[in-house]
Amino acid sequence: MNAEKHISGQLVDVHQRRIYPARISIAEGRIHRIQPVDSAHSQFIMPGFIDAHIHIESSMLVPSAFARMAVLHGTVATVSDPHEIANVCGCAGVDYMIENAAKVPLKFFFGAPSCVPATPFETAGAVISPDDITMLLQRPEIKYLAEMMNFPGVLMRDEQVMQKLQAARSAGKPVDGHAPGLRGAVAARYAAEGISTDHECFTLEEALDKLAAGMIVIIREGSAAKNFDALQGLLKSHPGKVMFCSDDKHPDDLIKGHINKMVQRALHAGYNLFDVLHAACELPVRHYGLEVGLLREGDSADCIVVDNLQDINVLQTYINGQLVADKGHCLFEAVPAVAINQFAIGPKDVSAFQLKVNRDMEQVSCPVIEALDGQLITRCITDTLPVKEGLLRTDVERDLLKIVVVNRYQEAEVAVGFIKNFGLKRGALASSVAHDSHNIVCVGVTDEAIAAAVNAIVESKGGISVFDGVRIHRMALPVAGLMSLEDASATASAYESLDAAAKSLGCRLHAPFMTLSFMALPVIPSLKMTDKGLFDVDAFAFRDVLPPTARLS
Repeated sequence: MNAEKHISGQLVDVHQRRIYPARISIAEGRIHRIQPVDSAHSQFIMPGFIDAHIHIESSMLVPSAFARMAVLHGTVATVSDPHEIANVCGCAGVDYMIENAAKVPLKFFFGAPSCVPATPFETAGAVISPDDITMLLQRPEIKYLAEMMNFPGVLMRDEQVMQKLQAARSAGKPVDGHAPGLRGAVAARYAAEGISTDHECFTLEEALDKLAAGMIVIIREGSAAKNFDALQGLLKSHPGKVMFCSDDKHPDDLIKGHINKMVQRALHAGYNLFDVLHAACELPVRHYGLEVGLLREGDSADCIVVDNLQDINVLQTYINGQLVADKGHCLFEAVPAVAINQFAIGPKDVSAFQLKVNRDMEQVSCPVIEALDGQLITRCITDTLPVKEGLLRTDVERDLLKIVVVNRYQEAEVAVGFIKNFGLKRGALASSVAHDSHNIVCVGVTDEAIAAAVNAIVESKGGISVFDGVRIHRMALPVAGLMSLEDASATASAYESLDAAAKSLGCRLHAPFMTLSFMALPVIPSLKMTDKGLFDVDAFAFRDVLPPTARLS
C-alpha cells in the first residue's frame, strides 16, 4: 500500500460553495479524508482545470508532450477531439492519440470523430463510417461523439449522419455540436437531434439561442478564435450552462497559459469564483462522465494548489494523487514517440498555381475571401484583380493575394483563388495544418513564392513554411503533417521563429498560421478554399473564381 500523503491549505469546496482551512489525506491515488482544521497555509486547494473541447494536434505536439506543458497551468484533463489526425490517418490516427496519451498522467478523454471527412467538398486521407463510430464508442477511452460539423446534414437528416447520432444514443454518450451562426428555430432543430454543446458561438445573441434550445455553450479562447469577450456575460446569466475550452492552441500560446488564463480573466472581470470553477472544473466532469476528481472524499485526487484567488498562479498540480507539476516544473519524463503519416505527392511546378485568363482583359472581377483576425469565419467580398500576360495576378498594394490548396493525398489539379487581410508584401506562407482534411494551404504574393513555400512542405512531407523571397524557413511536422516529435519548448521556439518570419513579410494577423489553417474549412462561413475549389459555405456550393468572360475558350 502506498504511504498516505497530505495537502493542507484553504480548501475551495465547489459543492458547498465555501472556502475553509482543511487537511486533505491522499492514499492510493484517492482522497481518503478531508479534515477541517482551525488554520492552514494561505495557499488555496481547488479542483484541476479541464479543457472541455480541444484538438491536441493543433498544439503541434503529440499528447504526451502536450501534457508536460498543460500540467504546469493546472490542467488535469482534456476533452479531446482527434478528428485532425483522423482525417489524415483514419481510425489508426485515433489509436495513435489514445496510445500516446496513455503514457502520461494527464487525463485525456477522446471523442469519436463524427465528420471524417468533414464534408464531401474536400479530399481527406480517410473515411470514418457509422460502423467505425459504433466501434469507437464502445471503447472506454471514447467518452462522446465529437463535434457534429455537418450541421446541414443534421438539418436535412442525412442517413449517415443520423446513423452516427443514433450510435451515440445507443452507447449512452453525449454528442458535441459545431454549428456556427445557427439561430432561433434552426438552432433548436439542430439541438433536438440530441446535440448537447456548441463551442462555435461568436455572438451573445447566438449563444442565447443555443442555450434556449437546451445546449451547453462552451466559451472558446484559442490561438485564432477568441470568443471570451463576447460571451463572458453568460457566466452571470447562465452560470450552470457554460464550460471553457481552447479548441485550437498553438505551442507558443500553450507555453503562456491554458484554461487557467480564462479563469484568471473571468475572476479579474468580477465573476463569482464558484460559477467560474463550475465552468472550468465541474460541468465537464458531469456532462461527459469523466473519471476526474472534484475534491470530495473518495474522489481521485486531481487537484491544484494556487497562491491566491485572483491571479490563480498554479504552484502544484496533482493527478491521481501524484504530484505532476511543482513551481513551474513538470515532474514526469518525456515519452519517445514515433511518426504516423500519409503524404503521396511530389513537387509542384510554378505553372500549377497560375490562373490563365482571356488576354484581352486588363482586369477581372472575382469573389475574394476576407480573413478576419481572431475569427474562424470569413466574409465574401468581390474585387478586381489585374491581368498581365494572360495571367490573373495579385494586387499587393490593395492586399489582394493568392490562396491555393494542394491535395496531399494524390496528384491533382491545384485549387486557386484570392484572399484579403493577410497583408504580405512579399513571399508566401504554407502549411499542411489545414482543417480539416489537412491538404496544403498557401497564401502568397507571386506564383513563384507560392511554389517555393508549397514545395518545402512537400519535401518534408508535412509542416509549416515561410518563403521570404530569398530563403525558406520551415518546421517539419512528421506526425500526420500535424505534430512535431519535439517537446513543447523546442516546438514553440521553432513556431515563434516562423511566426516572426511571417510577420516580417507584412502579415498583420495575430496568429497567421492558425488563421491560414482555417481558410480551407468548408463548414465555417462564409467563403473558404478547399482542394476542390472555392466553396460558399452559406450556399453550401462551389463558386467559380473566374467569371465566364474571363475564361479561356
